[in-house]
Amino acid sequence: MDRKKILLSGLLVGFLGVLLVYFGNPANMGVCIACFIRDIAGGLGLHRAEPVRYIRPEISGFILGAFLTAVLTGEFRTRGGSSPLMRFFIGMAIMIGALTFLGCPLRMVLRLAAGDLNALVGLVGFVFGIFIGVQFLKKGFSLGRSHRLPAANGFAMPVLALVLLILVMSAPAFIFFSESGPAAARAPILISLFAGLLIGFAVQRTRLCQVGCFRDLLLIKDPHLLFGTIGIIAAALIMNLAFGYFKLGFVDQPVAHTDGVWNFIGLAVVGLGATRLGGCPLRQLVLSGEGDTDAAFTVLGLLAGAAVSHNFGLAASANGVTPAGQAGVLIAAAFLLVVGFAFTKSNISVKQKGGATHEHTA
Repeated sequence: MDRKKILLSGLLVGFLGVLLVYFGNPANMGVCIACFIRDIAGGLGLHRAEPVRYIRPEISGFILGAFLTAVLTGEFRTRGGSSPLMRFFIGMAIMIGALTFLGCPLRMVLRLAAGDLNALVGLVGFVFGIFIGVQFLKKGFSLGRSHRLPAANGFAMPVLALVLLILVMSAPAFIFFSESGPAAARAPILISLFAGLLIGFAVQRTRLCQVGCFRDLLLIKDPHLLFGTIGIIAAALIMNLAFGYFKLGFVDQPVAHTDGVWNFIGLAVVGLGATRLGGCPLRQLVLSGEGDTDAAFTVLGLLAGAAVSHNFGLAASANGVTPAGQAGVLIAAAFLLVVGFAFTKSNISVKQKGGATHEHTA
């Protein structure tokens, strides 16, 4: 892949990530997959945390942008069957980790570009989680091979994205919108949708991925995806300075807490889980728009994880991480480690000899 295209893709994402703040999205949260899916879960009534309930049009834009691009370029292919149920639960674990940190990997980068040093702690944890995941990949970790499926399966997520757009535009009585808190800060629907479509297009064409850039660097010493992250930081930094949003430090950062240990652990869980899946939450949305039903299961897992996090008090707040949240993210980390050992080729081969299972290779 041309490094210039990846860099331009990152510049676009960083530019739009701050521009959406200018038009009304929460500070340092112009784009955040975890936060936006959490808001959608609340908007659909899957949790009752009043400050975080809204159907974010950007999510529909990511999916539909990727879908339209894949169709026009002949890359739309319906496939699945690579441990979809396990991917669902890994998605839940990733969301628990993200809501411990209060952001996905993309928001981590955008927070860094705005001067939030808590995100720097999270970045170290994120890379550490990816490093652990890479060790499992070297030992043959695999969730199995995906297969071609009937085409209708691949249209499920684009249709769902359209339904969510209809709901946010019509705002029926059974949909919940926050009147205060982070979800009450939102850019106009059409601007949010257009930005989402552009990002979906860019990520589909360049495979931009916050997990992939560090995974490839650690696994095969390939830095090309890292240019996308550099582009995001550069564009977002310039935009934050231009709009006066930049504030260097740990304290009084928007929608963030200063508990470094749990910022580290939260994003370590995200890094480890996303390495298992082969891509960050944004990449999973884009893949689901391309017809990948395994990625669609992951997105549904993220949605369920958001509901669980808020219904059981696991999600962090500006005041820090609750004891329940600490226990939840540690359980998520333990689950991902168990999955790692269970799906390595060495363990599968041992079970095969005993006639207990059959291996699927990626």
